[in-house]
Amino acid sequence: MTDTSPEAVKESAQSESFGGHARTVMGFTLLSRISGLLRDAVCSRVFGAGAEWSAFVTAFIIPNLFRRLFGEGAISAAFIPEYARLSERDPALAHRFASLTVGALAVFLSLLVLIIEFALIVVLGLLPSGSAGRLTLVLAIVMLPFMPLVCITAMLGGMLQSHGRFVPHAASPILLNVLMAGSAAMAAWWWGLSVRDGVVVVAVSVLVAGFAQVGWCLWSLRGIVIWTRAVSDAAGLFRSMLLRMGPVIIGMGTLQLGTLIDGVLAGYPVLFGATLPGGYEYPMDESSASVLFYASRLYQFPLGVFGIAIATAVFPALARAAANALNFRLTLSRSVRLSLFIGIPATAGIMLVSKDLATAIYRGGAFSDDDVARTSATLSMYALAIWAYSLTHVLTRAFYAVGMTKVPMRVGLVTVLANVCGSVVLMWWLQERGLALATAIAACGQTLALSVLAMRLLVRRDGASTERVDAGAARSVMLTVGWSVLMMACILVAQRATPGLLPGGAWSGSLVALARDVGLGAVIYLGGAVAMRRPELWWLLERPVKRGSGAE
Repeated sequence: MTDTSPEAVKESAQSESFGGHARTVMGFTLLSRISGLLRDAVCSRVFGAGAEWSAFVTAFIIPNLFRRLFGEGAISAAFIPEYARLSERDPALAHRFASLTVGALAVFLSLLVLIIEFALIVVLGLLPSGSAGRLTLVLAIVMLPFMPLVCITAMLGGMLQSHGRFVPHAASPILLNVLMAGSAAMAAWWWGLSVRDGVVVVAVSVLVAGFAQVGWCLWSLRGIVIWTRAVSDAAGLFRSMLLRMGPVIIGMGTLQLGTLIDGVLAGYPVLFGATLPGGYEYPMDESSASVLFYASRLYQFPLGVFGIAIATAVFPALARAAANALNFRLTLSRSVRLSLFIGIPATAGIMLVSKDLATAIYRGGAFSDDDVARTSATLSMYALAIWAYSLTHVLTRAFYAVGMTKVPMRVGLVTVLANVCGSVVLMWWLQERGLALATAIAACGQTLALSVLAMRLLVRRDGASTERVDAGAARSVMLTVGWSVLMMACILVAQRATPGLLPGGAWSGSLVALARDVGLGAVIYLGGAVAMRRPELWWLLERPVKRGSGAE
């Protein structure tokens, strides 16, 4: 979205560098994602892709939905820009504003949990003992209190990021992953519990992890934030934030509604049984929700490590640069180029290694070859849009940073409608793969729409011509696509040249093949970036900018 002329390079020195922060977030997010893969590897071998694990992942949709809607969505989008500005101009008022917002969020979400818990308990009491949905409801009741805890954790993490401290929140998911993996292993291999009792134990561990994450972030904020009850002078700021939240809640809510609908479609057999009203056979089975979950976990690995890390690092920088059109354009340009620099080759790579990746991570114990085949096929559908998922996070935050929360909302409304319609149609032919494909198609459309609108925003804010805005980005994207295609070609040649030369059985052979493909792809793509002196690579190697007390 900007050129690479000497003048532009000189200008970019005036914008805030966030490449070092992005690298920090990536590093610790990588550790948390690796721990997440270890957690999933344990759970797949203990629980497989059967009805019990499908019930768990279906029940887990509810707290995750609210986490994205409130913790990482509406509250963060409206709160972080204001908090970041106040932290520089009036730290004392920032403390009072944070105290009021965190306290109000905790009270509201706790009351909401009590209401939903009561409703779920009533429904559970009305269901017959052999009902398909009983286990799902039990697990939902156990895990629902995790919702306010994870939302508060996300807000505290945003505060830490505003002070340049990206490590604590990026590392907090490790607590959840370790507790879930440990509880699954102990339930099955130490206590010898049944699969049904084991998933209940894992659900309890989720709640314990929620308290641990909040405590960890609060401890990390010591000396940075002074919590107080004297918040009356922050009430006006709080009300203004609530007004800005409205469009974000609608926009994020529509996207989460799409996620919820996909989850219900995949989890229908464990909620209501294998047939539709009227006796029609449902196109998916009790394993579909598990397969969808395991596939989504794999495509979210590069998305979380790179795509969301860049968006997380750039959001405070965009908020601070919002008042300066030039710095805002340069900061957004960097984030877009970095997002695609990583997202495009990640899309290509995951599609090529989907089967070996699913085998290496999940195969064994209760997870069968059929489960691997279904998971890898679904992963290939999701992987089509990894670049789009990544870029959407950046573009959405750009609009939030300048207070234009209605733009992502409107695009989100159209996106969720397209996603739901595509899912309902495609699932009859492709089962869970259809849900993943519909999600990928809708995500690509959303990204393209936001890109066009972001271009118009930049032109309007700093008066730059369209050619001036996107010349450098277009060249960067062409280079990224070109080297990604070359990388794909080299991996395909290697796969066809050495199919019978890999040692070991199915699992170890897939592990060796995965190492071969990932290693070759990294050498080709990163080697090309070094040879061509791609600025995106050097941006990632920048040192983080220290900011304020406790900055890292």
